Amino acid sequence: MLNIKGWICGALAAVLVIGGFMGISQFVPEERNLNIAVISEEVSVDAAVMKARSEFPALAVDAKASLLMDSATGKVLYADNENEGLPLASVTKIMTMLLVMEAIENGQVSLEDVVTISERAASMGGSQMYMEPGEQHTLDELMKGISMVSANDACVAVGEYIGGSEEIFVENMNKRAAELGMENSNFVNTNGLPAPNHYSSAYDIALMSRELLKYTGEHPWFTTWQDTIKVGLPGKQKEFGLTNTNKLIKQYNGAIGIKTGFTQEAGYCLSAAAKRGDTTLIAVVMGCETSKGRLAEISKQLDYGFATYDTVKIAAKGEATGKLKVEKGIPESINSVASENISALVKKGERESITTEVKFNEKIKAPIKKGEIVGELIIYQNGTEIDRYPLSAEKEVKKAGILHIYKSLLTNLAQ
Repeated sequence: MLNIKGWICGALAAVLVIGGFMGISQFVPEERNLNIAVISEEVSVDAAVMKARSEFPALAVDAKASLLMDSATGKVLYADNENEGLPLASVTKIMTMLLVMEAIENGQVSLEDVVTISERAASMGGSQMYMEPGEQHTLDELMKGISMVSANDACVAVGEYIGGSEEIFVENMNKRAAELGMENSNFVNTNGLPAPNHYSSAYDIALMSRELLKYTGEHPWFTTWQDTIKVGLPGKQKEFGLTNTNKLIKQYNGAIGIKTGFTQEAGYCLSAAAKRGDTTLIAVVMGCETSKGRLAEISKQLDYGFATYDTVKIAAKGEATGKLKVEKGIPESINSVASENISALVKKGERESITTEVKFNEKIKAPIKKGEIVGELIIYQNGTEIDRYPLSAEKEVKKAGILHIYKSLLTNLAQ
């Protein structure tokens, strides 16, 4: 019996040895384990792709980079290569115009200010207003030239006027970009003429566009198709026609701007905004091959956004959101108000899923300054928190004296 067992073992050993020479070794357990690991990895990659596609539908935008953003909430609705720093040509002027508008809001300058055109500003090539050194224009006229015909000379002129020099103004552009969280941008000039190390990303462009949109409704430059302006030195002035470079404002329902751009290096770029009802969307494309193509790709994104999403308005800036008692205050209670416009973005048909809650800070005591943060408005969708917004004091609350507190105590006791 033992001999038979020994013979069988020997035969099996021989088969294994011979099998090694015949390729049977490829089925060893270790290699089977490796195959299983690879299959598992492929499944996880597919799951990640499916998740991304559910969040960012395959719009197949034909551009080097693209992005669709809700202006009110900053929520990204679609993106492709949105964080790569790329040449952006005249889309640069969004940041230039933003700094001008903020300087006006801060009282630093006004649109009626008269700006003298320098030799440097007049020497700019590309798109321009063809201004001569020494001629003068209001800041309003220069902004019209920048927004409508993408005037490079006007960009330098406003940069010099507000910053003291274009170099200082460009430094301020980069500082503002950092404040806005534009992590993949660097500005070298005010107008986007080709320069080394001058770039931005689709996401960053949307961020600065969103900020500029706070001011566009007050001024017709962004949606005016054609206008005229007089250029030239006194006695030599002539009428110069302005035709907006952004054809979208004429072709797309609800278009409200913002800025085109083109160089050979950057290709055709556009940051566009459109408003329908309570929804305002920002779409960005970079590096399109044709002007017609960038309009088509922008329209494709906007169409998707308006067809898919809806805006729920919750409170306008300054609107009362609740009443709070102020300990030892005169008055003893005030309204909390929205510090900014508050809304929520939902899929079509999901408006009823939004609920809100107001929470005040604990033990609010006088004194309180007007505009001081006193609480938060919390937004929920289907019971899950999706956003928070600060609430501020509607007016000043002074600290009550002992006599006032005593009178209030007596009044409360009498009730």
